[in-house]
Amino acid sequence: MANYVFANSAVIFLRLLRASRWSLVAIALLGVTVSIGTPTAHGQQPATPPLYGGSAATPQQGGSATAGTFAPVLDSEKRPITAGGFVKNGPIVYQDISAKAGLTGWRHKMGTPQKPFILETIGSGVALLDYDNDGWLDIYLVNGSTYEALDGKAEPPHAALFHNNHDGTFTDVSAQAGVTNGRWGFGVAVGDYDNDGWPDLYVSNFGKNRLYHNNHDGTFTDVAEHAGVTLGNWSTGASFGDYDGDGKLDLFVPGYIHYDVSHPPAPGSAAVGFGFCQYRGAPVMCGPRGLQGEPDHLFHNNGDGTFTDVSEKAGVSDTHHYYGFSSTFVDVNNDGKVDLIVADDSTPNYLYINKGDGTFDDASFYSGFALNQAARETASMGLAVGDYLNNGRVDLYTTTFSDDYKTLFRNEGDGNFSEITPQMGIAEVTYPFLSWGTEFIDYDNDGWKDIMSVSGHVYPEVDKYDWGTTFAERPQLFHNVKKGKAFEVVPAVEGTGLAIVVPSRGAAFGDLFNDGKIDVVINCIDHTPVLLRNVNADTNHWVGLKLVGGPKSPRDAVGATVYVAAGGIRQRGDVMSGGSFESSNDQRLHFGLGPASAVDSVEVRWNSGLVEHVNLPSVDRFFVIEEGKGLVPSVYDAIANSAASAIKPRSAGN
Repeated sequence: MANYVFANSAVIFLRLLRASRWSLVAIALLGVTVSIGTPTAHGQQPATPPLYGGSAATPQQGGSATAGTFAPVLDSEKRPITAGGFVKNGPIVYQDISAKAGLTGWRHKMGTPQKPFILETIGSGVALLDYDNDGWLDIYLVNGSTYEALDGKAEPPHAALFHNNHDGTFTDVSAQAGVTNGRWGFGVAVGDYDNDGWPDLYVSNFGKNRLYHNNHDGTFTDVAEHAGVTLGNWSTGASFGDYDGDGKLDLFVPGYIHYDVSHPPAPGSAAVGFGFCQYRGAPVMCGPRGLQGEPDHLFHNNGDGTFTDVSEKAGVSDTHHYYGFSSTFVDVNNDGKVDLIVADDSTPNYLYINKGDGTFDDASFYSGFALNQAARETASMGLAVGDYLNNGRVDLYTTTFSDDYKTLFRNEGDGNFSEITPQMGIAEVTYPFLSWGTEFIDYDNDGWKDIMSVSGHVYPEVDKYDWGTTFAERPQLFHNVKKGKAFEVVPAVEGTGLAIVVPSRGAAFGDLFNDGKIDVVINCIDHTPVLLRNVNADTNHWVGLKLVGGPKSPRDAVGATVYVAAGGIRQRGDVMSGGSFESSNDQRLHFGLGPASAVDSVEVRWNSGLVEHVNLPSVDRFFVIEEGKGLVPSVYDAIANSAASAIKPRSAGN
């Protein structure tokens, strides 16, 4: 316990040194071990107090950051809690309608089932976007690849674009749309980079990336070569954002590992030592620790269809070569400029504060976001951003590896964060899970944001050992109670969406059926996708807002912030690209209103600096707000008023 207290004292000391920016020096003086450069072969994690299972945490040798080794947690039927712990009765929040929706004819494929190399284990993302501007969200699923396809000996797996048919079903239109990718795919970001009013797609790969320009006719054209954004090694969870305030979306692309498929990191090879190829003493794939990281890239939008790499000039090039996974742009300190957040695997996270002059201040350590409250780096996979306290400041949640808890960072203001997960009651229950896609969502429309995450392990070997974890895992949903003072676990009821056990990776969250309920689409590794439809029985009200930027803002309003007041609660919503895990969520803003049947006020803070106030005439529908014009007629008027386009009311059986 003394080491634990000392580690927390180190974090406090770093906060005190914020003004002088001496964080890294302070860490060295205090003797706290963190990676501050390309990771070296230390392979050991400091022990921390056991939070579950009743056994002491012991250092674990291996390539991923964890809190140690813990006793397995089993349910009453002796199943690992990651694939069990179900209850027979309880609230039914989600139902798996994947087959009924027409999604299960497509399958993700990545490498071999044995997963001997890290390239095969990470999985891919998913995006929700209205690519044809008909008012209904469509689904884009990134696919992986195989070694045979890389060698040109087999047809590569294809990504899928599913068109929303407005009746609860989807049709695969990827071939005619021209977005099948055919490369070893990982992440996807949505953004209207040319401000033509149509969403475009950036797909990050192992190999060259793609920028799919929306042609306005149901098709896309890959313009990445012309745009100068192909890169070429291993890119992950990209995001769009207007960092310099010129009204055009720029592009950030994290790098993961510098990987050579001709010389893969086998145990004992020149690429990696043996110590990074074990988990709990068993041989597994090697990495990420012990492997060379890949730098990050920021591309400035030139406004002519091309981009310029300004990573070094802006101060976000990742000179330490951390293992980047997920990213997004959002204003964390409420100064009107979007900042940049990067979740890094087994290395410190990045938080870059926008200085307003085209550069960023690396605030990762002194902000409190780089490490958890034990001053220890985590294997951060996914990233959620949202104001769960309804105090006007965005908070952060990152998913991590198994044998570690997932981390909730409370925004204390002025770009400072406190990691408070144990105090909120959601640390112990997450230890056995290896989690990926995540988001703050108000699943029951009570006006308070909840947290959801999806999980699945990277080592197939875990199913052979009594470690208390599994390769396929169930989702977790935490209900925000007591006005943000605590979260409670929503039980996994047998036969419902929270009880599915699948190898999840990317997840995107949004209202797929325009009925005010937040649904979830999960891209599962080597598996068919999952669509969890929100069937929660609440009768709370809601409102959805789609923003359209003016001449001095991005057309899709990425980076805009909205405050909605109703029923005595003032909520914040931010239009973002990227986030979750290598994925992109619904960019329309959703606000649960609880029992309030009217909205008191809507305040929109546009990227241009304009602050606009809008009155909404009703609730339980979507509205479109255009910068400088207020409410404007839209396709949602017909959707709201037409009984023919309405899906029948949801129930637990739907």
